[in-house]
Amino acid sequence: MVLLDSISSPRDLDRLSPRQLSQLAGEVREFLVENVSQSGGHLGPNLGVVELTIALHRVFDSPQDPIVWDTGHQSYVHKLLTGRQDFDGLRSRGGLAGYPQRSESAHDVVESSHASSSLSWADGISRAFARTGRADRHVVAVVGDGALTGGMTWEALNNITDDNDRNLVIIVNDNGRSYAPTIGGMARYLNRVRTTAAYRDLGEKSNKLARRLGRVGRAFYRGVRGGTHGFLSRFTNNSALYAQLDIKYLGPVDGHDLPTLLETLELAKAHSAPVIVHVITEKGRGYDPAREDEADQFHSVGRIDPATGTPLASSGEGWTDVFADELVQIGERREDVIAMTAAMLRPTGLAPFAERFPERVYDVGIAEQHAVASAAGLAYGGLHPVVALYSTFVNRAFDQVLMDVALHRAGVTFVLDRSGVTGPDGPSHHGMWDLALLHIVPHVRIAAPRDAVRLREELGEAVAVEDAPTIVRFPKGEVGEPIEAIERTEDGVDVLARDGDEDVLLVGIGPFARTALDVADRLRAQGIGATVIDPRWVVPVAPSIVDLARRHRLVITLEDGIRVGGIGTRVRQVLREAGVDTAVDELGLADEFIDHASRDQILRDAGLTPAKIAQDVVSQVLGTRIPVARQEARAAERVKQSR
Repeated sequence: MVLLDSISSPRDLDRLSPRQLSQLAGEVREFLVENVSQSGGHLGPNLGVVELTIALHRVFDSPQDPIVWDTGHQSYVHKLLTGRQDFDGLRSRGGLAGYPQRSESAHDVVESSHASSSLSWADGISRAFARTGRADRHVVAVVGDGALTGGMTWEALNNITDDNDRNLVIIVNDNGRSYAPTIGGMARYLNRVRTTAAYRDLGEKSNKLARRLGRVGRAFYRGVRGGTHGFLSRFTNNSALYAQLDIKYLGPVDGHDLPTLLETLELAKAHSAPVIVHVITEKGRGYDPAREDEADQFHSVGRIDPATGTPLASSGEGWTDVFADELVQIGERREDVIAMTAAMLRPTGLAPFAERFPERVYDVGIAEQHAVASAAGLAYGGLHPVVALYSTFVNRAFDQVLMDVALHRAGVTFVLDRSGVTGPDGPSHHGMWDLALLHIVPHVRIAAPRDAVRLREELGEAVAVEDAPTIVRFPKGEVGEPIEAIERTEDGVDVLARDGDEDVLLVGIGPFARTALDVADRLRAQGIGATVIDPRWVVPVAPSIVDLARRHRLVITLEDGIRVGGIGTRVRQVLREAGVDTAVDELGLADEFIDHASRDQILRDAGLTPAKIAQDVVSQVLGTRIPVARQEARAAERVKQSR
């Protein structure tokens, strides 16, 4: 019998025996490997929380007892146990999201996949329950996969311990990793608990003995566990920190031992006050290719061969690869250049730099705010930090970019990977806010390379700036073929195409330079002359762009950020200040949260395809700006040339 097929809600777990629960765990792992290997997604983290998720849903009554997942990519098993077993379209349009999503299920509470917010959410929910007469309901926060390194968790924990009259259970899912092994003092502290032989051996032996003694033995085990816990604390000091915070601590518990998990969670549930349960799990559990992957234990994979874990499709050179290689070359030339990231050494391309210059890399854990403020200090001390982040995560450190880096004129370079539309990871992972947020920072300089050549070029220019923040942003995916300019202005703007009459000036931001060239070709076929430029440095707006705009009838800016307050808005403002009244159309993304889908689907929805842009321009220009006689003359010339 396939037990997983019989699970349509968490309460279906109540009728399963311990042996069946163990069987279900095995089936879930097989399901995850088979399905995630076809779609791609967060495989390793979910293989590690199978027993934990089963135990949580057996003991607590979701959604009556809300469960907050942090980080949200650990929620695949949670989806399976709450009636969502169709993974065919995982992370694709119309399919399941890769993170909790309220529109999918009442069991999903927090949608954002940004780490370290769960304790704050749980604190607020539990306080609300207590104040509104629902104090019998429990709130569970599962914090793990590196999320405990985020400062926000400790701010929340400090406040949680101020009010003990509520049912709040905090699960520390301790697998020792985020993407890669978790770093920092707290990680080392937890690692001592996880690896102390005395604790591990005594815990395992006492637990096995208690089970052999039956119900009486289990009761005895629960009774003496506190005493044993205290004895072992002399060697591990495992609960000292939480004791000082005045919060009950249970654990550490083997996160793959279902009977022990169930009993421990029952104890936590009965505590009637905030309690921490320290659960030790193994990322990639039960799947050898993941367990043997030293880099990140298959944290996130593309499509793979489920038998071997080998990627099924080899992609071309990616933006991240180009950055990774160029930073190493810069590091060879400049000893003052150092690299920083927030728990994403490999995903942001810093691994090669770390291998070549291990003493010049700082991974601060999931702590973007600290990374940016620390970078300001490093710059003050005479170094040039390159802070590599996903675009979506720089949102969390905006205040530090503004007040610690820019205000102090610190020479810090930010490299923002996954800028613009990222696709399958959904609303919280699109890098669509960076341009609108960061171009308002005083003295900032923002580069958006269109290809690999320009990425190398602009990164070198960025690290040469020592008196202001610089930003280099690029998208996810393959970088594509180089696009050569026909001219470069004195202030660094690349002219990519120029066609006779100066009707439309197309300003392509970053990879949208390629789109702008396609649009220009379509306009040319309609008798409309277009000039295509790549600003290279989109902030500040170069004077040559003002001069070019003055000579054209219409300016169109194309960017894969939100158009409200984006670079197009800045161009329009600069033109008005210069007294240029050329009309400006700012094309970009709407100021809405965008669901998971492919990049092409999202751009099509936003009207950011060459065909749609050209169609709109033709309608506007031919309808209002070009005399009919001129249109006819151009059409006749095209016919003549075709002969």
